[in-house]
Amino acid sequence: MPERTMLDRLRRWSPKTLKADLSAGLTTALVAIPDGIASAILAGLNPIHGLYALMIGTPIAAMLASSHFMVVANTGALAVATGSALGEFSGEAKVQALIVLVVLVGLIQLGLGLLRLGGLVRFVANAVLIGFMTGIAVRIIMSQLGELNGYHAEGGNAVMRTLDWIGHLHLSDPWTSAIGLGTLALIVLLNRTRAAQLAMAIALVVATLGVWLAGLDSVATLNDTALIPGGFPALVLPQWSLVVAVFPAAAALAIIGLVQGAGVSKTIPNPDGSYPDISRDFSAKGAANIASGLFQGMPVGGAMSETAVSMKAGARSRWAGIFSGGFIILAVLLLADGVGYLAMPAIAALLVMAGIEAIKPARINDVWHSGWEPRVILLATFIATLVLPVQQAVFMGVALSMLHYLYASSVDVRMVGMTPLSNGSFAEHPAPAQLQPGQIVVLAAYGSLHFAAAATLEKKLPDAAPGACVILRLRGVQRAGSTLVTVIEQYAHTLRRGGATLMLAEVSPQLYAQLVKTGTIEMCGIDRVFIEEADVFAATRRALQTAAPVPPI
Repeated sequence: MPERTMLDRLRRWSPKTLKADLSAGLTTALVAIPDGIASAILAGLNPIHGLYALMIGTPIAAMLASSHFMVVANTGALAVATGSALGEFSGEAKVQALIVLVVLVGLIQLGLGLLRLGGLVRFVANAVLIGFMTGIAVRIIMSQLGELNGYHAEGGNAVMRTLDWIGHLHLSDPWTSAIGLGTLALIVLLNRTRAAQLAMAIALVVATLGVWLAGLDSVATLNDTALIPGGFPALVLPQWSLVVAVFPAAAALAIIGLVQGAGVSKTIPNPDGSYPDISRDFSAKGAANIASGLFQGMPVGGAMSETAVSMKAGARSRWAGIFSGGFIILAVLLLADGVGYLAMPAIAALLVMAGIEAIKPARINDVWHSGWEPRVILLATFIATLVLPVQQAVFMGVALSMLHYLYASSVDVRMVGMTPLSNGSFAEHPAPAQLQPGQIVVLAAYGSLHFAAAATLEKKLPDAAPGACVILRLRGVQRAGSTLVTVIEQYAHTLRRGGATLMLAEVSPQLYAQLVKTGTIEMCGIDRVFIEEADVFAATRRALQTAAPVPPI
């Protein structure tokens, strides 16, 4: 029976699952807290905004989502996109723009969810998604090179800053480099132990303690860049005058969050084995982002890494995500003063490692060997993500997805001939390019027949010959676009001029009504159009009987 209210969803726990969910929630919180801090730094914000997002957004999404196990948290892609969107703002204006941006992201996601438009994510090609996420991963790595060695490069984009960084390696701070590289090495080492799930958190704490105990004043800490306020975040209303300035970026962020979340939803089934309702997950993430924005948090989305940690830690229900948010609230309230002592090169090491782990060679290889079109799309999206503002790269990727879909649909049309067999079925064979005098041929088209595809179909139809008859099967075509209607009418006219005939078989009632309204029935002849039946070849056999010449008596 489907869950109908939030109360119904929250009731689905028992003392047997409570311990497992508490353990999973604590483990996930320990992983999410350094991620939240790092994500805020990646976006050029005070780390507290990343923690506020986890305090507010994570538990709200856990309560409302269709997915029982998806952890909604900070993600690298959303952080990079947020930083790109807020690049023109500074000081208090940046915080005000952040609030409006995140609330808008939530409103867009909530609207798409309520309109049941979860299926829209399928229009983002996998090649675009892999190219974008790989570009984001590389961009994250590039953005942290300066914090890793103490030299902050300059340049118009990530590539130019990286080139500048490489050219000034001799200006690196030795102690900063040692802490950064040491943190990376410790993470790699811990990843091979039972403490792998907490490797980043442990490495961050160890590196910070090392800086403090050794008195390494040249190594930057969070206190050098921002003051970390304690307490629960205050409710702040958006300054709606900023809507126009941030709306394009909000739309791009909404798309990123929805696609990432759908990737989690489609791979993690619920306890009963069913897969979550993507549209309801849209709504849940929308509500989480609206609340996060109102409490000065960053945008949040479905996080595969935190979800995987929660599952490995034994999560049994959605309460694991709720408990995770609760533990994060306690940590911020009790330990906010200690956050400022975290070493910046250690945080940079966390982000570099996260970027490395986000690069998926196997998935890139799958796209690369899928054909030249996906390969070009992947490379174009990857390069755009590195050199353009993220929101522009997102929209370019979506546009490429649409163009690729239209192109593939237009060329993926196959025409076959069909010959009747003695058992009443038909055998397929290559369609003839030229009709023979008196020949009767049954043709069937496979693929989309809309827009440009209809023009492709027209090129595959055989030329006319005196006394010939073409029976064109249209089974499965529920309605015809104006282009297809024009192709049918022109082909009927062409055949008639050549002394041949066109018949339409397996026409659905909906398509028949449309052909009547467009006058196409009159062009072909009402006695030459045969409506489909339950028997998939019945209308075709009737057309053949009508087309067959009557033997002389």
